[in-house]
Amino acid sequence: MANPLSTLGIIHTAISLAPVAAGLYGFARYGAIDPATRSGKIYLATLLLTVLTTAGLSSTGGFNAGHALGIVTLLVIAGSLAVARVDFLGRLKPYLTTLGLSFTYFLLIVPAVNETLRRLPVSQPLANGPESPIVQTTLLVWLVIFLSGISVQAYLIHRRAAATARISLSR
Repeated sequence: MANPLSTLGIIHTAISLAPVAAGLYGFARYGAIDPATRSGKIYLATLLLTVLTTAGLSSTGGFNAGHALGIVTLLVIAGSLAVARVDFLGRLKPYLTTLGLSFTYFLLIVPAVNETLRRLPVSQPLANGPESPIVQTTLLVWLVIFLSGISVQAYLIHRRAAATARISLSR
């Protein structure tokens, strides 16, 4: 039988579904998580709540890898938002901002994979922890999807910049 969720675990899980959905919407609609859009704002706010609710969760009774992942996520969010305001980065700004926010989505899904496979199906979970082959394989597939996705995003940013430059030159 799978480990039951605590009340905070249920709240955390419910909250964490919102950035998953908002991020997917942002990727589908805009090709990225854009903090200037409504979906981007929802993504960032609910991701922050997701990270904050992990502070009260611990299967080990103290600081664990999930807490460290939350801190890394907060640092990446801060860095991604700060990059947009740093002038000396020039044309790198949209690439770094997009990569950073996409990386936060990658980090959001990593513990979700482990927890989902450890808890479902309820009668006989597919995995018993992060070392389980199914978890490792799923995370490897997720890494390939992430790397493919940021490659496409970088291409689209480049293409938009080139189109903007062509328009500027033709005037």
